[in-house]
Amino acid sequence: MNDDTIRLVTIGRILRRRWRLLAVLAVVGALFGYGTSVLLLPPRYTAEASVLLPGQWEERELLTQVDIATSSAVVDRAAAALKWKGVDGTELRDDVSAKADDGNIIKVSGTADTPERAQQLSDQLAQQFVTFATRIAGGSTDPAADTATEALRKQVAETNRRITDLANSADPGQTVESVQARTELEGLRTGLQDAMKKLEEANPATAKASLVVMGPAPRPTGAAAPTRTQQIAAGALLFLLLAVVGHLAAARVSRRLRTEPEIAAALGSPFLGAVDVPGEQRGHHPESHGSRARLRRLLGIDTRWDTPTPHRSGDEAERRIRYRRVCARLRDQLPAPRRLLLVVPEGDEVARRAAVQLVTEAGGDPLLRLAEVSADRPIVPDRETESGALAVLSAGSWTAAELAGIAEACADGGHALVGVVVAGTVRTRPARTADRPSDEATMALAVHGHARGDSA
Repeated sequence: MNDDTIRLVTIGRILRRRWRLLAVLAVVGALFGYGTSVLLLPPRYTAEASVLLPGQWEERELLTQVDIATSSAVVDRAAAALKWKGVDGTELRDDVSAKADDGNIIKVSGTADTPERAQQLSDQLAQQFVTFATRIAGGSTDPAADTATEALRKQVAETNRRITDLANSADPGQTVESVQARTELEGLRTGLQDAMKKLEEANPATAKASLVVMGPAPRPTGAAAPTRTQQIAAGALLFLLLAVVGHLAAARVSRRLRTEPEIAAALGSPFLGAVDVPGEQRGHHPESHGSRARLRRLLGIDTRWDTPTPHRSGDEAERRIRYRRVCARLRDQLPAPRRLLLVVPEGDEVARRAAVQLVTEAGGDPLLRLAEVSADRPIVPDRETESGALAVLSAGSWTAAELAGIAEACADGGHALVGVVVAGTVRTRPARTADRPSDEATMALAVHGHARGDSA
């Protein structure tokens, strides 16, 4: 796994072999997301009101109006009008927003913890924006222009008064000349008023000051993102991804040895062979009945996930041939009497089952005595009548340092390692019928008979 690239088959293997653990972590992540939505990020609601800007507006002017809508002056006035307890303009500034839409429309939004408060905030913000923008557009920052405008109004008022005086002082008779004079004076008054009105309407500031709120903001029916459902789903997905990434990272930095030459080199002993253990059987290990072991079995972490999928083996006779070949190599290598200490690391259930089967197949030659040692602090029994030690372990379970510690423990106990046997799990085939034995079974019987003949 250290040199392999991360492939989809690897992720699929994690999902297939660790689905119970991943399901539990996903539930924990969902609970974490729910707690976050309750304590840290409660549901929020957003309402939106539209403000129409009549006339011709350039893009930069619309952006200016957007900035005005969310300015501190407008937000502070909205907060003062709402009179919410403990809420001022500074706190509301993060809950309001504005954007320019098509058709010279400014949409202002308010976010609050309830739909009613969100609607009130949005409506009040729109009203205060219209009021503030109208006052800015209607006023002038040039004192000379203000003075000229006021003087013009006074002159128009004075002209209207003089026209009234002239009309009153005209001949009250019904002569043609008097009627014509009064008619002309009224015409002058009307024309002066129309000109003044058109002048005011033609003023761009006056035209753009007439902002219109396009109705109250609709009350929101759903919470704004992230909703509680989204936070729960995000929590479950986050924990699931972290679990997968954690498995990949652990496998990437793992230093466990996986090949037979590496294991033999770490122990400093020759490799005698590989044996198979059926993967679907369950061993009864003395430590497999504790609460911790039951929890590991419940979560599905009692077996390794990063080992390759077990290949399909033959029947029992074929598997026994591998054990007998190991025993034959030991008989060829060691002089009689052949007594060996069978060293198995604690916790390696596959190796323990292989060691038990090896003792059975040896049949007393060589005579094997099983001893389980701790990989953390290995202690091997002192040498009695044994002529050496045989290590049995599974691939991908132990590091070079742990195996070196076992080898040193054997040397301290006076045992010389004569070899190492690597055990692996396989998938078994259905049992064959008794009336049609396989060719491999016949071969196994022949080898067994030949071995007995040699021993005799």
